[in-house]
Amino acid sequence: MSMEIKELASSPPRSGRDLQRYSNKGFRLVVGCIPYRKTSSRTSSLQSHANSLEDVEVLLISSQKSTKLMFPKGGWELDEDIHFAASRETLEESGVVGKLKVNLGEWTFKSQSQDKFNKGSMFSLFVTEELDDWPEKSSRNRVWMSVKEAREACAHWWMKEALDAFVCEMARPLKVELEKVGKCGRKEEVRCRKSRSLRLDDDGDCGLMIDKIRAA
Repeated sequence: MSMEIKELASSPPRSGRDLQRYSNKGFRLVVGCIPYRKTSSRTSSLQSHANSLEDVEVLLISSQKSTKLMFPKGGWELDEDIHFAASRETLEESGVVGKLKVNLGEWTFKSQSQDKFNKGSMFSLFVTEELDDWPEKSSRNRVWMSVKEAREACAHWWMKEALDAFVCEMARPLKVELEKVGKCGRKEEVRCRKSRSLRLDDDGDCGLMIDKIRAA
C-alpha cells in the first residue's frame, strides 16, 4: 500500500464532503496517525526497550489556519478502508509514508470550526520515507519532536490521549522482555487512560512512566 499512497504525493488533496463517512449517530468519522521514527539503534535488547521513548521522535504538523500543532488526520471516505484513509491523510498533510502499526483507539470530540461532533480513530505509523513535496506543503509546517515535547505542544486533548496510548504500546516489548528474563520480582499492571496495553512498574526500577511525560 505504501507505493499506492506515495503516488498521491503529486495529486491535490481530497476536498468536499460528498464521500464522507458518518456514524449511526451522525458523527463525522475521521482518522489519523501518530507518525514516528527511531533516532538510534542499541545492541542490548533490554536496554533498547528501557530507553525506547528516548530513541523515538513523533511528527506534528501545523493547522492550515493557525500555528497550532497536531497530528495529521482527516475525513474517512466511503471509497476507502480505514487503513488507506489513515495513510492517505498522513501523506496529504505531513508528506510521510510508512507502515501502519497499531490502532490506538477511538475518541469522540467536538469540532471547533463547525460545532459538531466527530469520531476519530488514530493509528501509529512507522515512517519509512519523508517526501520533499506533498499536497499540503504550502499550507502546513511539520516538525519532529520528542514524545515529551509533543505532548506539551499538541493542541488537542484527544490527540494527547492517543499519544498516551502510543506510549503504552511502546512499553509492551519491555513487559515481554522483563517477563522473559525475570527482571521484575513484583509486577504491577497499570492501565493507561485509553489503554489497550499495559506497562510494568517494579519499585520504580523499570517501566515507562507516562506520568513523567505528562509532567514534562
